Formats: sequence, structure tokens, C-alpha cells
Amino acid sequence: MVRAIADRIVTGIARPGDKLDEVSLAERFEVSRTPVREALRQLGAMGLVDQRPNRGAIVTVVSPEHLASMFESMAELEAICARLSAERMTAAERRALETHHRESARMVRLGAQDEYEAFNTDFHTRLYQGAHSPHITEITMATRSRLAPFRRAQFRLPDRVAKSWSEHAQIVAAIMRGDGAAAAAAAKAHVSIVSEASAVFVSAGESAAARNALPAQ
Repeated sequence: MVRAIADRIVTGIARPGDKLDEVSLAERFEVSRTPVREALRQLGAMGLVDQRPNRGAIVTVVSPEHLASMFESMAELEAICARLSAERMTAAERRALETHHRESARMVRLGAQDEYEAFNTDFHTRLYQGAHSPHITEITMATRSRLAPFRRAQFRLPDRVAKSWSEHAQIVAAIMRGDGAAAAAAAKAHVSIVSEASAVFVSAGESAAARNALPAQ
């Protein structure tokens, strides 16, 4: 439910300022209002929903500038994690990362988008944990959680899964040879591209929603 509602917000189907009615959502997803409240709470923590006393939940306004700022922070954090992973990962962790990456090529060939999304999350988690810096891992994962719906939007663009895999390959290659600077540069470039791809998709969704909202001529 959280993912479904988040996707509606990110793609512009649910627009900034729209009220998210608990009863309507419970009926849509065929659940009681309790899981709906929990879903809205999680969406609030992600910054996608604004919950106010006596007003209920409404879709938060996320400006392009603020989204760009969040992705800028994410790119820097990922670069730090990739650099530290190149310097600190154990031999076993490096081999596991490389094997995991190679195995994911099958998903690319099959066009298995949902399966690749799960792999993508695991891949980045391995980078964060490979940094062997608990605090950096914590703040990086928190930032990723905030951006998760927007990062997921990128995979709906043509050929994005294949391009993502190729970008991962550059990060893995740098980590395998212990090149921290190259790993950081590859990771930062990867998140910057994710930011651009996500922004394109989100903008397209918002434009479509705006067109649908216009009165018939």
C-alpha cells in the first residue's frame, strides 16, 4: 500500500495539496483504516504526505529545487560509501558484490524490472555496509528511504534498467581494484543520472496530471 500510494504521488496522479482520505483508501485497498493510518504515517516520514491536526493527510508539495537538493546529498553520500567500500571491504565482501552484480545481468536480459528493483536496493545496501562506518550507513539509508519512490520512478523509462546495470559495473570494477577515487566518482555520477532520469519521469507524470485536470474545451 505504501508503495502504491507513493507511486501515485511521485507520478502526479495524486497532486500536491490533494487530501488522502482514510475511508477512500481503505475501500480502494480493501483493508481496514488501521493499515491505512500506518501507511500514511510511513509516507509522512518519507516526506510525501503532510499530516496536520483536524485536516487529515494531504500530499506534500515537493519542489523541483528541493528534490534536486536531496539527490545532491544522496550523490555525495553514495560517493563516500563507494570510496570507503573500495578501501575497507573484505575480500569476501568484494567477491559477493561482484557475483551479485553479475547474476543480475539475467534480470536485464529478461527485462525483469520488479526483480531488478529489488536487486538495485540490495546492491546499494551492500555499498553502504561495505563502508564499515555505522553512522554513515545510517544517514545514507535514511536519505535513500526518503528518495525511494523517486529513485524507483527511473526504471519506468526506456532502457533505464540496462543503463543502471552498466553504471553499477563501473562502481564494482573500481571497488574490485581498490580504487577509492574511481569508485566515488562512478557512484556520484550514477546517482546524478538517477536524479535526472527520475526528474524526467516525475515531470512527465505531473504534466499528464495537469492536463487531465484541465476542463474540457
